[in-house]
Amino acid sequence: MVTSPHMPPAKYHLPPAAITLRDVTLSFDEKRVLQEVSFEVPPAGTLVLLGVSGSGKSVVLKLMLGLLKPDSGEVRIDGQDIVPLGETEMNAIRRRMGIVFQEGALFDSLSVYENVSYCLREQGGLGEEETRERARQVLGFVEMEDAIDKMPAELSGGMRRRVAIARAIITQPRIMLYDSPTAGLDPVTAHTINSLIVKSRDVQHATSVIVTHRIQDAVMISGFSYSRETQGLVPVAKSGDDSGNYMRLLVLRDGTVYFQGTWHELVESEDPYVRRFGE
Repeated sequence: MVTSPHMPPAKYHLPPAAITLRDVTLSFDEKRVLQEVSFEVPPAGTLVLLGVSGSGKSVVLKLMLGLLKPDSGEVRIDGQDIVPLGETEMNAIRRRMGIVFQEGALFDSLSVYENVSYCLREQGGLGEEETRERARQVLGFVEMEDAIDKMPAELSGGMRRRVAIARAIITQPRIMLYDSPTAGLDPVTAHTINSLIVKSRDVQHATSVIVTHRIQDAVMISGFSYSRETQGLVPVAKSGDDSGNYMRLLVLRDGTVYFQGTWHELVESEDPYVRRFGE
């Protein structure tokens, strides 16, 4: 179809954003934590939340999970405002999500297999043999299959984070949330965890939100994608991250959105506060 230069381009009905925060404000004991925060993450998109300690990054994740309710504004998951929902309705929403907590948060009294299969068992419907096979698959994905019968106390910090990722992805969630997944890890182990986050995102096509204060994390997660051909990471083209690979960084400062944009826009910014995150 030929479009007249005077005719507006055709409009397509796009699916709702996977995650939307609209004018979200939240206070604790009269202390303002978030002030009119707004952003959207499309399906299969990636958002890296940056900011110094106390800027409100982890609070945003808790809002997405329905663990906190804003004083005002909307929090939408797949187009549905979750603010008015009760706990039973929220549990159904949470089943679409995987969460990797800071430090991994494994159950110390359960084996690796029992930790990884925990959510799968709660959902029900699978026999023991199929459950164990699914656990082996996701542990193989994070290169931890040999640890399936070990206890968390036998694992290093990096290994525990890998198991936490396996536990989060076993139900094939549409949305993945990461709360400081590399905190406390050495640079080499942190690099491995970030590589697994990128691999999981690009292989499973999950919408991903990553909270971090580490610039190295933001560089890898927003600046690279996983290649099935090379089975490794490749740089994202400067002009190509809108063509199927939505990756954005959002800097929170004093509870407000101070910057939203691509990694390239961040490092090219002339704003002194923004530039500190690109150095």
